[in-house]
Amino acid sequence: MPDEDMFTMPNKHLMQPEEIETIAKEFVALGVRKIRLTGGEPLVRKGVEDIIARLSELPIELTLTTNGVFVDKHIPLFKKAGIRSLNVSLDTLQKDKFFQLTKRDQLEKVMDNIHLLIREGFSVKINVVAMKGVNDMEVKDFIELTRTLSLHVRFIEFMPFTGNQWEKDQVITAKELLATVENELDYVKLVDEKHATAKKFKAIGHAGTFAFITTMSEPFCGDCNRMRLTADGKMKNCLFGKDELDILATLRRKENIVPVIRKSLLMKHAVMGGQFEGTYQNTAAGDIENRSMIRIGG
Repeated sequence: MPDEDMFTMPNKHLMQPEEIETIAKEFVALGVRKIRLTGGEPLVRKGVEDIIARLSELPIELTLTTNGVFVDKHIPLFKKAGIRSLNVSLDTLQKDKFFQLTKRDQLEKVMDNIHLLIREGFSVKINVVAMKGVNDMEVKDFIELTRTLSLHVRFIEFMPFTGNQWEKDQVITAKELLATVENELDYVKLVDEKHATAKKFKAIGHAGTFAFITTMSEPFCGDCNRMRLTADGKMKNCLFGKDELDILATLRRKENIVPVIRKSLLMKHAVMGGQFEGTYQNTAAGDIENRSMIRIGG
């Protein structure tokens, strides 16, 4: 969480549950087979139960990304909606550092809920944004979780967004992270699924797996099939891109949103939203035009 005061967007500016359902149906008709609710934190959204119920009726795989604080309150809802997999954002296993990063003293609650999800039969992925000098020394601790827990830890290279104080010197690459453990850990490379963003590994004898999302050092843009719809109904064809097309406004004008969807796809840049010249080492944080991550939602 950022240090500055936060201002929430008026509810009328957000997609309403019936609008989310209508828009989702159009995407499904165009071939979308998986929908993820993310954020921010989707479980604090007013009407999230209605949204999940509506999306669960569509012929898609429904999942979500959460900070893990409130999942214990929604286990029956997840099961009824057919949700079988959740991503939990967790950047540290140290209590003091957790409070520093999130401004909340909730690490114990998050860990309890991760164990609860596993006991209840959910597939759990832990998303760890790796930052040099912040949590890179915890790589072995996170991988150690996979020894006895059937979960999947994914280390994500630190990406620049407005207001997240990104510096290229804080990026620690997947190769660097792997080098910190390869002399102490026997592991094998696993086969990655088609269009996968993560490169998967498994420590010998461990119940779970670990992986690296190499957004900065080895971009996978050419194989990316993700699209994002922001909480206020703007379509982003790339998380890094500054371009947004207004799906919600089009819908509220009672116009066909399919041409807008297709236009957004055709506007997609070849690499990382067209925001980088060469490699991330040549990029300054101030050169990136985008929303802050917590204002993207989706």
